[in-house]
Amino acid sequence: MKKRVLITGAAGFLGSHLCDRFIKERFKVVGMDNLITGDLVNIQHLFPLEEFEFYHHDVTKFIHISGDLDYILHFASPASPIDYLKIPIQTLKVGAMGTHNCLGLAKAKKARILVASTSEVYGDPLVHPQSEEYWGNVNPVGPRGVYDEAKRYMESITMAYHSFHNVETRIVRIFNTYGPRMRLNDGRALPAFIGQALRGENLTVFGDGSQTRSFCFVDDLIEGIYRLLLSDYHMPVNVGNPDEISLRDFAEEVILLTGTSQKIVYKPLPVDDPKQRQPDITKARQILGWQPKVSRKEGLKITYDYFKSLSPDEWQKQPKEFESRK
Repeated sequence: MKKRVLITGAAGFLGSHLCDRFIKERFKVVGMDNLITGDLVNIQHLFPLEEFEFYHHDVTKFIHISGDLDYILHFASPASPIDYLKIPIQTLKVGAMGTHNCLGLAKAKKARILVASTSEVYGDPLVHPQSEEYWGNVNPVGPRGVYDEAKRYMESITMAYHSFHNVETRIVRIFNTYGPRMRLNDGRALPAFIGQALRGENLTVFGDGSQTRSFCFVDDLIEGIYRLLLSDYHMPVNVGNPDEISLRDFAEEVILLTGTSQKIVYKPLPVDDPKQRQPDITKARQILGWQPKVSRKEGLKITYDYFKSLSPDEWQKQPKEFESRK
């Protein structure tokens, strides 16, 4: 009998790649998404498959899935600054109520659940690089607090279900990830830089560009998530690429990659924007036998070729406007 997995946020960037991976591993996959930030284009190739089914559903409402479930991967959440600054209430609700509903389903189905946390739980870190033992430096009432605290709450309630209800839980802390199916205009540095290059615009760097990020190619991340789900470890694990680079240098890399003649323009740094971001992946190496394999140069080329293959109309698209919901 094939094992059955529910993936929330299935039509999103990471969710769609997870659907592909679990289909490849011969699972039956149930995808779920309310399509606020996800796009069915990302999973349309899966609809003809008997092993795939899709529910258009908001996880902040009661979740009913008939039949057995072996695993749940909770990846439903806005993940870019543009998204969660426009829909802050929904961002908090999916981290709190959505996680609660997924954990309740895991308990009822006796399924193992992996929840997608983030490096943002570390806030603007005072410790570098960031290990799982670091508790973070987060402003709960700042503009990024809706995302940061939603994920911190997600971790807390997940551990409570593990301790009190004996639910099998896993927590992955995801660092900056990139690759095909990202939205060009979602506000994150990599797609923003490539989108500006494709449109012939100057590349926008916030602050003086000395702030750092560590970019992990999506295939490497998915491998780490898969290994964590099947491991025996229930505490948080960082999964990301520790190859750190300043955003100023990264913009230069994109200009070199695209062969464009744009310049870098500087704008004021957003409130609470992290100055440093680099994962300590000691636990992932030791517990999962995992480390990234795809170099930034190789991954950037794949990602740029993907974006370049899109129609010029896609290059011009601006971020979605979200209707206001209470």
